[in-house]
Amino acid sequence: MNPRSIGMLKMLKLKNSWRSTLPRCFATKITTVGSDEIGSGTGIGQITGGVRNNEGGPHNVNNPSTKIVTHLPPLTEPLANLPEAVYAQPLADSAVTKVTTLANGLRIASEPRYGQFCTVGLVLDSGPRYEVAYPSGVSHFLEKLAFNSTVNFPNKDAILKELEKNGGICDCQSSRDTLIYAASIDSRAIDSVTRLLADVTLRPTLPEQEVNLARRAVSFELETLGMRPEQEPILMDMIHAAAYRDNTLGLPKLCPVTNLDSIDRQVLMNYLKYHHAPERMVIAGVGVDHEELVEHVTKYFVEDQAIWDTEKLSDSGPKQVDSSLAQYTGGLVKEDCEIPIYAAAGLPELAHVVLGFEGTSHQDNDFVPLCVLNIMMGGGGSFSAGGPGKGMYSRLYTKVLNRYHWMYSATAYNHAYTDTGLFCIHGSAPPQHMQEMVEVLARELISMADEPGSEELMRSKIQLQSMLLMNLESRPVVFEDVGRQVLVSGHRKRPEHFIQEIEKVKAADIQRVAQRLLASPPSVAARGDIHNLPEMSHITSALSGKGTSTLGRKLSLFK
Repeated sequence: MNPRSIGMLKMLKLKNSWRSTLPRCFATKITTVGSDEIGSGTGIGQITGGVRNNEGGPHNVNNPSTKIVTHLPPLTEPLANLPEAVYAQPLADSAVTKVTTLANGLRIASEPRYGQFCTVGLVLDSGPRYEVAYPSGVSHFLEKLAFNSTVNFPNKDAILKELEKNGGICDCQSSRDTLIYAASIDSRAIDSVTRLLADVTLRPTLPEQEVNLARRAVSFELETLGMRPEQEPILMDMIHAAAYRDNTLGLPKLCPVTNLDSIDRQVLMNYLKYHHAPERMVIAGVGVDHEELVEHVTKYFVEDQAIWDTEKLSDSGPKQVDSSLAQYTGGLVKEDCEIPIYAAAGLPELAHVVLGFEGTSHQDNDFVPLCVLNIMMGGGGSFSAGGPGKGMYSRLYTKVLNRYHWMYSATAYNHAYTDTGLFCIHGSAPPQHMQEMVEVLARELISMADEPGSEELMRSKIQLQSMLLMNLESRPVVFEDVGRQVLVSGHRKRPEHFIQEIEKVKAADIQRVAQRLLASPPSVAARGDIHNLPEMSHITSALSGKGTSTLGRKLSLFK
């Protein structure tokens, strides 16, 4: 027996000896007291308690105390000689978005907001959908070239120093139909930030050195995307290419590698000349004085000329802006390739598929019901953490991720544009489960047309309302909302409008919108090891409810 075992044996004997020699002690002890005695040993009875000895022993009886604790009146009565409280009231114009249109068509929108800082920027009717006559990737280049050298700022450092003097930051983001330049800065520096934004958008010099650096940055970003397991940016380009084949929204947002050397200063300047026109701009500000903003915008955006008006440019290139409407086609875009994996995480190689249908524009009457349906479908990754607020009760969680262990993600997306929209579901699973994954996602798409439960509908509506209000607590989000709405419709609908519209959505509206989606031709994008991907004809038949598998049998999910 080793020393450690001998020591444990001695401790055990000592412990047993304590049990045999010491009396048992209890945590509490009942003390019997007289009927007229106050308290039972705890001290509490000395304040409000009395004791009675009947029906099984002593019991505390709580009687109201007659002892005066304070000479102040109760909270239900006002204090004497105290002035009446005056509470803050919202100003009459605190929720009003002011819009001014200048003679050249430039629109200025602003909304007051409490705080020392403001957000000012431009929202332009520009983006990849207008690049049909240009090499695809121009907007990708402009995003990298934003806030670089201009006529009045020799380099990017000069711009950043101007912002830093007033605690400012800047950003540029492009989407498929908009290009946004924005800066958040001290509200007292509105003149400085307006001058800076005017130079960045109307007077960029675009020297060859900066264009080359942007080309390298775009190339590096494309290379990085190809090395990451996350495939969402690439798949979103692919599903749009399938849904709007060779037109408008189907043009790539990411610059194709083959176009890197085709985009130079001449191409960029020609694009800016026609797409950065005043009538295609909205200058929005949140937390600024409207009249002051109009004054500075008139000075720097109207009185000062753009660089393409003072510099002679080549006559080659398009002379007008593409105004064609998006044409939804549906179809298949696929790429059989090797998807990178996180070796340290122990995750397997995944194949990805996206199934989509034509949605609605953000001006359509069915836009809000479709947003509710998107929340109802929800989804996410199989390793997402959180509760109902993160969509754990959504259909793609309860009916897909929680039932099929081999599904690693299933997420619904709703893309809305000015003239159309795209609703889709992205799923990922190991390549051997590709066919089953398509069947499962197809089943969920078809079941959208079933009547939703009252609790499910209520939860989705409340979640959408809370997400809307939570996002609008951020000043930059309000800026983008103001700019986008004014760009499209000339005015801004208040959040209260959308809250009411969400509240009006009924189960019949969800069914109607789902049937409208399913009536359009499907769009499919797939990437990875996709040798098990079903034929497009079989997917189309399955989504119409008449599907047969490649073996001629009825698909299992429709039995």
